[in-house]
Amino acid sequence: MRPRVLAASLCLLLAPPLAGALSGCGSSGTDAAAPRSTFVGLVSQDAYDGTPSYQDATLARERKLGVDIVRQTFDWAALEPAPGHFALAKTDRFVLAAAKQGIAVLPILFHAPFWATGKRRSPTANVADPPRRPATFAAFARAMVGRYGPSGSLWREHPSVDKVPVRDWQIWNEPNLPGFWSTQPFAWSYLRLLRAARAAIRAADPGARVILAGLPNYSWRALRAIYRAGGRGTFDAVALHPFTGPPRFVMKLIRLARAEMARNGDGRLPVWVTELSWPASAGKRPRPGGFEVTDAGQAARLGEALRRLRDARVRLGIERVYWYTWLSTEKGPGAFDWAGLRRVRGARVASAPALDVYGRWARRLEGCAKVPGDARRCR
Repeated sequence: MRPRVLAASLCLLLAPPLAGALSGCGSSGTDAAAPRSTFVGLVSQDAYDGTPSYQDATLARERKLGVDIVRQTFDWAALEPAPGHFALAKTDRFVLAAAKQGIAVLPILFHAPFWATGKRRSPTANVADPPRRPATFAAFARAMVGRYGPSGSLWREHPSVDKVPVRDWQIWNEPNLPGFWSTQPFAWSYLRLLRAARAAIRAADPGARVILAGLPNYSWRALRAIYRAGGRGTFDAVALHPFTGPPRFVMKLIRLARAEMARNGDGRLPVWVTELSWPASAGKRPRPGGFEVTDAGQAARLGEALRRLRDARVRLGIERVYWYTWLSTEKGPGAFDWAGLRRVRGARVASAPALDVYGRWARRLEGCAKVPGDARRCR
């Protein structure tokens, strides 16, 4: 599993010329339609961390590639450093820049500040603690909807931007891993947070959808634990992070999750793959995790996975797929440093072979989720 990088932006990891490039690292009505929603999206932390010019250029390039959806951490600790005091300039800029390209943002509401957890940890601890009181997280979620939802103050302040309001909110990230949720077993305490967040989000925007945290590894077991703890009715989509070997195993993990959903009466809910990746780090790390590939292997597995996911999207109810990630650094101990469609190599950025594969599929599948049940739009 990739390491959590929240305290430092990607720009701090880049070589000096690129670090410089990333430095500083509509309608206004309330009846906006749901944002444009397609099948294939991206995680692009570098666009979020970059300067305005870098951000605009990157989002424009991604949109030209066929991207209509991006997934981005809204770091609670950074956005609300003190209770009720918000620092939203960075998220404001990102959401507006994405909207100008017609791109919808899926926020991950994640990473509690120490004032909410009561625990001060070293930045190198790489552990995320849940808040002591779910109500504090719910208040944060409500504030985010009030800023970025369909009636959000951001859009009133920027009436010249055609708004693409946030209608989908992912609650936390990978809580079945101790590094992302320090209280284990996680299900009962995570559901307290999820219920509070859902109530707050739906009160602020009755049309919003609440997305379950992405579940990696033995994801079907984690989903089973959520259901056994009383989770049915607390989310509108199940999210998976099927990091595995051959693409056929991605489909197996989705089928296993589908079986848990059916057993618990959630057979009609969609499945989202909110992180999909094959790091091209084979032979470049001392401790492989079993899913590393070469550059050619990354391109081949990406293409095969998107074909399989497309072919099964109606049968298995697969609604969205996000590739992790757009840009990575090719240095450091983590396999996912080689996961990017574009990679930092010394003082330059190079495109991986997987970029062309991703672009072909993104353009081919662009718009395929806009007409529910119309499989012809996804060929």
